Amino acid sequence: MAKPPAPAELDEAAELAPAKKSKKKLFLILGILVVLLAGGGGAAWFFTQDKGEPKEAKAAPVVPPTFMPLDTFTVNLQDGEQYLQTDITLQVTDPAQIDALKLHMPRVRSRLLSLLSSKYADELATAEDKEALAQAVLAEVNQPFTPEGKPQQVEDVLFTSFVIQ
Repeated sequence: MAKPPAPAELDEAAELAPAKKSKKKLFLILGILVVLLAGGGGAAWFFTQDKGEPKEAKAAPVVPPTFMPLDTFTVNLQDGEQYLQTDITLQVTDPAQIDALKLHMPRVRSRLLSLLSSKYADELATAEDKEALAQAVLAEVNQPFTPEGKPQQVEDVLFTSFVIQ
């Protein structure tokens, strides 16, 4: 049977074998590294998520434009030898405005005929002249139909045909 080693032999063997290092320090560093990486990943996820705040596109839904074409206007111009034939389309804010305009269409046509027939042919020659005419038409159409009434909400005037002869 083998004899137990003597104490002197144990000390000698302990000096020859390498000393075991503590793995606690390694596990502590790995644990801290894992926590930091998880925290960084969580922060990146948090800051890239939609916070539910309304964006400009969500705040103002896109409403398709509403157009109302008018009958053709044919008027003699002020010089007496030429006439203007034009088609006008109105862009309104909502479909309810179309009903109000249709109800008062004789007033609308009367206002526009008076405005168009007061022009000279040379006042309608350039693109700037046509834009000024569109603004004048807009002002006429937006006037209230009754003294106590509210003005119409016409946004734009579009000429779909414009002929001077």
